[in-house]
Amino acid sequence: MNYTGVREVEVVVIGAGQAGLAAAFHLGRTGYRPDADFVILDHSPHPGGAWQFRWPTLTYDKVHGMHALPGMALTDADPARPSAEVIGGYFAAYEQRFGLRVHRPVSVTAVRDADDGRLLVETSQGRYAARAVINATGTWDRPFWPRFPGQEGFRGRQLHSAQYRGPEEFRGARVVVVGGGTSAVQQLIEIAPVAAATTWVTRRPPVFRAGPFGADEGRAAVALVAERVRQGLPPRSVVSVTGLPMTEAVRRARESGVLDRLPLFARVTPNGVAWDDGRTVEADVLLYATGFRAAIDHLAPLRLREAGGGIRMAGTRAVRDPRVHLVGYGPSASTIGANRAGRSAVHEIRRLLAGTADGPPAPDGPRRLGAGIRGAAVPGPRPADDLVGRAPGYAAGAAAVPSTGTRLSSRARSRA
Repeated sequence: MNYTGVREVEVVVIGAGQAGLAAAFHLGRTGYRPDADFVILDHSPHPGGAWQFRWPTLTYDKVHGMHALPGMALTDADPARPSAEVIGGYFAAYEQRFGLRVHRPVSVTAVRDADDGRLLVETSQGRYAARAVINATGTWDRPFWPRFPGQEGFRGRQLHSAQYRGPEEFRGARVVVVGGGTSAVQQLIEIAPVAAATTWVTRRPPVFRAGPFGADEGRAAVALVAERVRQGLPPRSVVSVTGLPMTEAVRRARESGVLDRLPLFARVTPNGVAWDDGRTVEADVLLYATGFRAAIDHLAPLRLREAGGGIRMAGTRAVRDPRVHLVGYGPSASTIGANRAGRSAVHEIRRLLAGTADGPPAPDGPRRLGAGIRGAAVPGPRPADDLVGRAPGYAAGAAAVPSTGTRLSSRARSRA
């Protein structure tokens, strides 16, 4: 294949959220050099992954289970600061600390088979030829909007929880919140004190988790999600099998009746919603906290999906193409799971590129491709230096570190 004008690298990492940065850390730790042996592309405007888009009233003390990135602790976080600022600043400092050189904003439009063993990654900032791809695009760019009869005739406002910016815009309004996840509960609790009325509807009765949630419970929950992706089914969120955490705020909301739940309505009317038993609720706003889907449309040319609609996985590897690894997908769609998935993906990719992985060997064996335009001579990966794994903690109250570069993803926009 003619690679004129195409940058050749060993690995392209798509997405610079938790999973993408964790994978990049482990690539660097094993000797791969940012912008030489691998490149990180991110679609979002700033560091922070999907966290940068969280609503301002979601302060850091309301975040459930934020796990630090590998090699650098998140310390001294001000619990009263917006989580977008705390985690965005932490990610920015992390990128700078390890010299990851994230390119943003870059949109990845397609990943194709280049017919010579490489993958051709097409982006808004040019093309890359890679021997492997780590996809860490998350879900933020794929909010799921449910469809109901009569929806187009509703006279009020309809929005997704991804568009939520705080409770003030709902002051004095009658609000129906649709969805049974953490975002639905958090936003409902914020809206209720200022709204004229709130109604919570869910497809299934919500399950609240009281008491400790230890390692055994976590492993069991992740195993349920992992089984779906092993079967090639679309992944469910981890929270869908863990239940909703019973915080003090949730307990108070249940006692006051804010979290009294109704089953899902049958249709939307011009003035609200209606059930088949004749019950109706008038509303000014329908807020759909109905979750997200994996942002993987840019992988469509590789035909990785199974008949069940998902990508069948063996660990982080796509069964249909061992050159493609998905991190932050399915069972690794949690902050601690994303870290582990990044490490696992890098381990398997190193074996693949050395020709020792199960299945077909890398087309070029252990030979390393040059970085830059074809013909540029680049040495093999350097040994991991003393910086890796020894980073000090990040004071989360510090200002975010500015970053530069170009960034990524397709309609799937990688805000992992």
